[in-house]
Amino acid sequence: MNFDAFFNEKLEGLKKEGRYRVFMDLERHAGQFPRATRHVDGQQKPVTVWCSNDYLSMGQHPAVMAAMHEAIDRCGAGAGGTRNISGTNHYHVLLEAELADLHGKEAALLFNSGYMSNWTTLSTLATGLPNALVLSDAGNHASMIEGIRHSKAERIIFKHNDMADLESHLKIHSGKRPIIIVFESVYSMDGDFGKLAEIVTLAEKYGALTYLDEVHGVGLYGKRGGGLAEKLGLMHRIDVIEGTLAKAFGVVGGYITGSAALIDYVRSFASGFIFSSSLPPAVAAGAIAAIKHLKVSQMEREALFARVSAVRAGLERMGIPHMPNPSHIVPVRVGDAAKCKWISDYLLDHDGIYIQPINYPTVARGTERLRITPQPCHSEEDIAHLLKSLNALWQQCALARAVA
Repeated sequence: MNFDAFFNEKLEGLKKEGRYRVFMDLERHAGQFPRATRHVDGQQKPVTVWCSNDYLSMGQHPAVMAAMHEAIDRCGAGAGGTRNISGTNHYHVLLEAELADLHGKEAALLFNSGYMSNWTTLSTLATGLPNALVLSDAGNHASMIEGIRHSKAERIIFKHNDMADLESHLKIHSGKRPIIIVFESVYSMDGDFGKLAEIVTLAEKYGALTYLDEVHGVGLYGKRGGGLAEKLGLMHRIDVIEGTLAKAFGVVGGYITGSAALIDYVRSFASGFIFSSSLPPAVAAGAIAAIKHLKVSQMEREALFARVSAVRAGLERMGIPHMPNPSHIVPVRVGDAAKCKWISDYLLDHDGIYIQPINYPTVARGTERLRITPQPCHSEEDIAHLLKSLNALWQQCALARAVA
């Protein structure tokens, strides 16, 4: 078999569909974000980033950077290995205590990414619990889907946010086997909220374990940034709360929080944790600084939602179709992969605006979109430039408008 020929044929198929992913060579400017430099064809071009998941710009915060510099000077670059051999640093211990406190849980466990924390924890729980059944929301992230799949436990996908469908499965299986309900707080592509209160109530009624992904909620919602579950007063009723350090907290890594027994079980049986080298101490130090700051500061959250409101209002005035939701995510619907990629490229090349196209398999075919994430660091001038550029593009290409 000619392997390269096979690979190239498949890649050409992606390009023809407009789904070939191009990774931009960007250099963020510390203290000046959303400004960045794009390196292309030996040239350096200025861009404004509008699709970062560093939602609160904490990756640029002086306290976070200072904490990371101090940790490098104290501990060096790496952690030295896996947690069970030589890689547990005091910063890891402090960070896990900070995360457990954030979510009102007995304990927490760090992972190298949010993908790893979901994949490892769900596969470990669903494998270990005898004859487990996993009920998974249809909108769940790929990391959750893969973790459940890897466990080989029976899984049933219930319709997104459909409580009648969820309860129908609970009625059949409750009392006969362990059940895990897996869901998210903020679904990152549509920006809608999960029905946390309703799911928790059903789980308590039928004796199921609840597993909540708060990746796109932590730092952003709740008085201390504990996520949507904190905002709704539900943290104490949820068994496992999973989150990330790579979005609102501005660094990298994932984690789970829960009871001391559950966390110790995952720590002791999860190969994805046991055999992975631990996060560098400087990353953990930066995360501690970000979490501590956001536990007491409301300024970043207030600024973020002010920017979100301004962008949404501008899109409404211009009739540019965007998906309504209660969150910080602003998806502008295009509905065609090739067209979405072309719009993204045009904005980058002609207006210095960087917004990546989102297409299948991240979203369903026919729902391709630009996913805009306003941040506190975007100025009024940035917003005006974005809206003017989008409006001109919609007019130039005779794209459908939401309002006549």
